[in-house]
Amino acid sequence: MAKSLFSYQNHVDYLRHLDTLKEDFENKYNEPEKYKGKCDDYDIIKNIGSGAYGEVYLVRNKNTLHYHAMKVVEKAAGVETKTVTNLIAEKQILQAVRFPFIVALDEAFKDNVYLYFIFPLMFGGELFEILQSFGSFSDALAKFYASQVILALEYLHHCNIIHRDIKPENILIASNGYLRVCDFGIAKVCSKKTYSLCGTPEYLAPEVISSKAYSFPVDWWAVGILIYEMLSGYPPFYDSQPAKIYDKILEGHYKCPKTINTDCRNLLKSLLQLNPSKRIGSFKNGAFDIKIHPWFNGVSWNSILQQSVEPPYMPNVSLEKELDELMRTNQNILKKCSKCMFESEFSDF
Repeated sequence: MAKSLFSYQNHVDYLRHLDTLKEDFENKYNEPEKYKGKCDDYDIIKNIGSGAYGEVYLVRNKNTLHYHAMKVVEKAAGVETKTVTNLIAEKQILQAVRFPFIVALDEAFKDNVYLYFIFPLMFGGELFEILQSFGSFSDALAKFYASQVILALEYLHHCNIIHRDIKPENILIASNGYLRVCDFGIAKVCSKKTYSLCGTPEYLAPEVISSKAYSFPVDWWAVGILIYEMLSGYPPFYDSQPAKIYDKILEGHYKCPKTINTDCRNLLKSLLQLNPSKRIGSFKNGAFDIKIHPWFNGVSWNSILQQSVEPPYMPNVSLEKELDELMRTNQNILKKCSKCMFESEFSDF
């Protein structure tokens, strides 16, 4: 039987590396880069997605001819949904984080009507779409993706960031088969506990539903839900009505399909602990306890970090070859206004 390839000394050495990354994050967060871009720098090719607060477009930079994903949020929508603070925080966090498994922010800017986030184009699409196509993942593929999410969260937590919305829709796959955690719309820099009720119903931790003070363990709960869903094709707590989902989560009862092996069942039990203080990842050694869990035996965490492990699944990236054949769409799909809307509200963006 394979043993853990990650020793406590490896953990101590890696923490030093995370300390360096945290210092870099804090420097960029406290002294943010001044972006000079504008919407006219990009050709809008097509709409490739819609979110709760805006649209995502496939765009091409007119100067570099590189393709990107451009998230566009109307300022009025941010004010109406009372997410001004979240949008500003999202930009502040994204422009400061630097980690292999977190989506990079190429630049961000605003005009009189909209806020713009420019990201690298992830040719593999959403993990959600791949999971829907497969139905469920093999143990090896689920473990491959889970290991990257765990490394991303370990980095975020070391930087005092709670993501709060880990789910398949917020994980993108790059052309090399590795993932990027995205959508920091409700992420928060938080050295202490917080109380906000936010997130996706099926992925909410019990302490969030109970309106109790919570912190980083909510993300480890979400990892448990994610692993379960990757292996079964559906979340452990589900109902058509959110209120009933919450009841099931608070009860904490779920059944594992026979296809989920004993080691993984044990890990799920440790992640889906109702009491956050007893949830794996929340103890003194943090993510180290997850990394050395028997389900991850045989995983070379350094090789995953270096992206030198051959992915069990490679996405179809034929789109990359087809992009040049796509016709540019009408640029006038975005509103224009001579007056700067909500200037004071978004002065910090």
